[in-house]
Amino acid sequence: MKQFFVAFVLTCLSPGSFAQTDTAAVNDTKRFQGELRMEYDNPNTSPLSATAKKTFKGIHFFPFNKKYVVNARFVRTPKEKPFQMSTSGGIRKTYIKYAAVFFVIDGKEYKLNVYQSQDLIKSAEYKDYLFIPFTDATSGEETYEGGRYIDLNIPQSDHIVINFNKAYHPYCAYTDGYNCPIPPAENTLPVKIEAGVRF
Repeated sequence: MKQFFVAFVLTCLSPGSFAQTDTAAVNDTKRFQGELRMEYDNPNTSPLSATAKKTFKGIHFFPFNKKYVVNARFVRTPKEKPFQMSTSGGIRKTYIKYAAVFFVIDGKEYKLNVYQSQDLIKSAEYKDYLFIPFTDATSGEETYEGGRYIDLNIPQSDHIVINFNKAYHPYCAYTDGYNCPIPPAENTLPVKIEAGVRF
């Protein structure tokens, strides 16, 4: 997100508008996190193996922090070719770099690549689905060493809201039997993203 975009937002939005945006982000985060907990707790939907269930300590999150709800520049990369992304299980899955996002946290700009699964787009349900796998300075400490994920939908404009409070662990953080994509090295953030799921 460029500085002129920040200035534009500050100029055009009233304090009440910010309050509404914050409330919407909080509610959206609570809904997402509640659904994630339910997925693991429900025996009909839990991804956990019988062995993993014995040691599972629940899904935990950092407190909501609005600074991790960022307005990012969304730069499409239409000339990219499909590639094989490594997974925790040793197999490779086909993705394409769909875009790069640029955003500011604490006055510094960061970049992450956004990927599209070439298998999932075959399903109508996931035709607009995008995926950001990333690691940061919490990885291997407060969060899973294999990184976290954020799900997105293809935006209609050249900006997109990324809510890191909705970052989640792959199943492999809690159980075996899955082939979880490993975040590419270029999606390593050099700062702590203290938002979203944690141990």
